[in-house]
Amino acid sequence: MKKSVWWVLGVIVVLVVAVLGVHQLSHSAKAKTTTITVGSMGSDYDIWKHIAKSNDAKEAGLKIKVQQVTDGVQLNNGTAQGNIDVNAFQSYSYYEAYNKQHPKQQLSALGTTYLEPMGIYSKKYKKVSQIPDGATIAIANNPANTARDLLLLQSAGLIKLKANFSALGNVSDIKSNPKNLKFKEIDDTTGPRVLKDVDAVLISNTVALEGHLHVLTDSIFHEKIDQSTRSNINILATAKKNAHNAKYKKLVKLYHKKDIQRYIKDKYYGTKIEVQKPIAYLK
Repeated sequence: MKKSVWWVLGVIVVLVVAVLGVHQLSHSAKAKTTTITVGSMGSDYDIWKHIAKSNDAKEAGLKIKVQQVTDGVQLNNGTAQGNIDVNAFQSYSYYEAYNKQHPKQQLSALGTTYLEPMGIYSKKYKKVSQIPDGATIAIANNPANTARDLLLLQSAGLIKLKANFSALGNVSDIKSNPKNLKFKEIDDTTGPRVLKDVDAVLISNTVALEGHLHVLTDSIFHEKIDQSTRSNINILATAKKNAHNAKYKKLVKLYHKKDIQRYIKDKYYGTKIEVQKPIAYLK
């Protein structure tokens, strides 16, 4: 009788241990396949949809859900609040401007992805020198891209900016405007649609691609790819509390995989130039 009791107790113990073991394995498996939500927009959204389905993502053990948000500030807000794990859409200068404007909702940069030049486009003129006095130029209405647009207009020789021009600079910081240009602020995602309504429009490459424009062949002037464009390198960003999240950092390495870069180069005609640099390089 005693032997039977001990035998039954032994079986029960084995079963309990087995159940706990299966539960632990199940829990570990779930932990390994935790879904990372990447928020993005435009061509970056398409790129991350491709990355999410890639063999590279599977080999890295990353399950990625890509969410489209068409407003940059909302996308950064959602990331800072933890509704989105990582976002992929903004330049380092845009990120810096956001952090300055939102001291209670700070983001952290995980790593660099690419650089794409901003361009000046016109339906009326083929050269910047042809833009007449009193012309209307459409520029972005968000602080980071407003500043970037004005710096590009300065590079094109159309205006001069004050010496202390910052990442949050605007038209009030124009020191000299010899052609008396007029500035129309627009939602920067609408650039291609307003081309026919103004003399020239400044359009980011991501938006230009959506409008079937190629910055290297269709713009009348564009940013040079050199040290001056350093702050316009695009990054992956997350909430500040997740700055050291190892799985999120894996996304940076994933982006730079050779076959993924080949896909991006072929699909976007070489307008998205890979940049694999430490964040310290941008500061």
